[in-house]
Amino acid sequence: MNTLPLLIKREYWEHRGGFLWAPVWVTGVILVLTVLGMITAEVFRANLHSRVQIGISLDSLRNSISAQDFVAAGNALDTVQLVFGAIPCIGLFFVLFFYLLGALYDDRRDRSVLFWKSLPVSDIATVASKAIAAMLLAPLIAFAVSTLAYLAFLILVGIWTAVHGLNILPAIFASHPFGMFWRLLLTIPIDALWALPTVGWLLFWSAFARSKPFLWAVMIPLLAVFANWWVGLLGGPTFGGNLHLAAVLGRLLLSVMPGSWIKGNLDVDGPQMWFSMQDGRVLDSLAPAHLFGTLASANVWLGVVAGVALLAAAVWFRRRRIETNA
Repeated sequence: MNTLPLLIKREYWEHRGGFLWAPVWVTGVILVLTVLGMITAEVFRANLHSRVQIGISLDSLRNSISAQDFVAAGNALDTVQLVFGAIPCIGLFFVLFFYLLGALYDDRRDRSVLFWKSLPVSDIATVASKAIAAMLLAPLIAFAVSTLAYLAFLILVGIWTAVHGLNILPAIFASHPFGMFWRLLLTIPIDALWALPTVGWLLFWSAFARSKPFLWAVMIPLLAVFANWWVGLLGGPTFGGNLHLAAVLGRLLLSVMPGSWIKGNLDVDGPQMWFSMQDGRVLDSLAPAHLFGTLASANVWLGVVAGVALLAAAVWFRRRRIETNA
């Protein structure tokens, strides 16, 4: 019997608060703020007899809207869809960081590891289920929640503009909701590969540390940066300069942040894709050719090798260590 799917389901049910409800609350706040903004606009309109504004007057749009205006509105909706996909990633980073740190350590701390070891479940399957939950399951849930929230946003805005006699459907058709949907979905496997060093590093300390895995996982990179700076200050040899070492160790700690491999322009620089939101090029920046072009980088695959090695070490310690000092 294949136990891996069951173990992944276990991770979901035990951590549903972070995996599901964290993105629900984050996107819910955005929708609430959207509604409050609409109410505020209506109150000002009623009290001050002013026009409702969304960058420009709704009355002006209704009276003199052109096809080009709908195209501009469609590009704006592309950006809004991207924002709905990106904002939950901030919360997801913190959820995954602390989930991975406790994934193997908590089982030893509450002694439930003894129960799991009594079952026909291998340590490889256990560690793999936690890595897959962090790399794929949680991001897919966040993506699904953000997509539904964006649809709710379109319904709210559509109803509001319809009240003022403006049909938002041409703007929706002028946008690229399905194209943006697939592009955002394609970032998930790239995020998973990019995150492997952090996933392996945090699971390694979760399996290895007898107490306080957070301090071990975070303080060692920070001490390494400080030691490298101090040795360089004394005139000794350093590891590629402080900024280079900080970038390497930052990748080790922070690459579980979705989209952390993306920079700020459309051009490609080394292993990372640049990103641009200028001139309606949001969709172009996330074109599959650009997305998968990042996989040609040695930086990505060196990180994959390092992550797999750290996961193997986590399996080894999971097999041999069941005690903590907590």
